[in-house]
Order: sequence, then structure tokens, then C-alpha cells
Amino acid sequence: MPVPASPSPDLAAFVAHVAAEGRALYRDLPWRRTRDPYAVLLSEVMLQQTQVSRVLPRYEEWLADFPTLDALAAAPLEAVLRAWQGLGYNRRAIALKRTAEEVAATHGATLPADDAALRALPGIGPATAAGVLAFAFEQPSVYLETNVRTVFLHELFADLDAVPDREIVPLVKEAVAEAARQGISSRDWYYALLDYGAHLKRTVPNPSRRSAHHARQSTFEGSHRQRRARLLRAVIARPGRTTDDYALDLTDIERETGRAPASEGEVLGVLESLAHEGFLVQSDGIWFVA
Repeated sequence: MPVPASPSPDLAAFVAHVAAEGRALYRDLPWRRTRDPYAVLLSEVMLQQTQVSRVLPRYEEWLADFPTLDALAAAPLEAVLRAWQGLGYNRRAIALKRTAEEVAATHGATLPADDAALRALPGIGPATAAGVLAFAFEQPSVYLETNVRTVFLHELFADLDAVPDREIVPLVKEAVAEAARQGISSRDWYYALLDYGAHLKRTVPNPSRRSAHHARQSTFEGSHRQRRARLLRAVIARPGRTTDDYALDLTDIERETGRAPASEGEVLGVLESLAHEGFLVQSDGIWFVA
């Protein structure tokens, strides 16, 4: 059944209220002290499905290792994946490196200030592109991520469930325009939404559960994803070994945690899938980082 449209909100009052909440709840985060498009992109990618507290130390460590897109493009993939360990979803690191390589080759090592051009780069979707446009270039993009969605659901869809993004996106677009009319830059407006949304998640039953797109993340402990992550870490730590060697490594880890060990066939399947996705390569039965 389609969700009924919410009543037309008083956007001027909504924007003024959220802006005031944002000022009171403002978080001074390192990626907010720069307009470097690469540094902004890095923060957007790192923060996908990863808590701010985990990203904070890793963000500055990464920029120390790879201070520019050119530096990231030139770095070995093994070094990039090693630097990413602990942030989850390693494919994001590969996509970030591929983006750096493409931008270095075709855009003069500068991220484009254009939505379509950004979204054509590896791993950059609508929200990431909108974040770069808003925070690096101060363009009034339509930036919809989990904390932003939380605010709109809490304030404008309080009595509705299963709200689809198609109901929210037009309001996001109208609100950023209204913020500009009130003298609030897109950058500051979205910071206010992010900080107020993070506050709401800590203090009220999570409104994002009323989104039609809400999905509970599967348990990581003991999962296939965890085995993938452990095997990739094993190859990064000790490349140039056989499937049997990595199966033994994983067996030792899983015995220590009280779980049944993976079979050699399962380990081979995971290693082959990692190779298919561009993480690893195999030569004469020996595994290396791609």
C-alpha cells in the first residue's frame, strides 16, 4: 500500500528549528575543517556504515599515508588495504583507490564539481557525490544519508511508517533551498542535519526504522563476512602462501573463538571470490594482494 503524502510542512520553521538544534549540537570533526574535495570524499567513504568514533583516528592516519589523490593512485593496493583494516567493507578501499587512479589519469588529479561526473567514478553513489558537492564545493545538492533521513522522518513524518525516500527527497531539495534563503550555506545546513540526526538516534527510538528502506544489518560475528575479512587480513599480513596455509590460519582463529573451522573448500571459495572482486591474485597456487 502506498504511503500517504505527509502534510505540506512549514519548511521555513523546519529549517530554522533544525539549524538551531545543529548549532547547539555541533561536532567539531577534522573533515569539517577542510574544503579539499579528496579529504571530504575520504570522510564520506569512511563514514559509510562505520561509526564516527572508529573513523576519527583512521582519517588522519590515512591522510598522513596518502595525503593526495595522486599519492593514493600511486600507492600499492596492499598498502591501501593494510591502512583500511578495521574500517570494514574492504571493497570501499579498492573503489577509493580506483577513483584516485581514474581522477589522476583523466581529471588532472582534481575531483570534478559535477554530480554526474562524480557518480561515474568507482564506488561513488548519489549520497557520496552529494556530500562532496555540499561540503567541498558548497553546492545545494540533495544529500540523503541515514542521519539526514532520521531528522526528516522525526520532524515531518512523525505519524507514518514505511516512508519511502521518494517522499523525502523533494523535501530535502526544498529544504536546502530554504536554508539558502535564510542565509545558511548547504555545508552548514547539512552539518546541522547530521548532528541533530545523530542526537535523535541516541535519545529517541530510532526514527529511521520507519523508513521503507530500513534494514537491520546482519550479525558480523561468525558470519561469512567475518571469514572474508580474516582471510584478507591474513594474506595482507603474510602474502605468498597457499590455500592450505590460509585455511590453517583461519582454523586456528576459529578454534580460539569456539567455532567450527572452515573447510579447505570454503577457504578456497572465499579466496577466489576475493580475487574475482580485485582484492587478490593467484599465481601457481600462491596468493598475493592484487
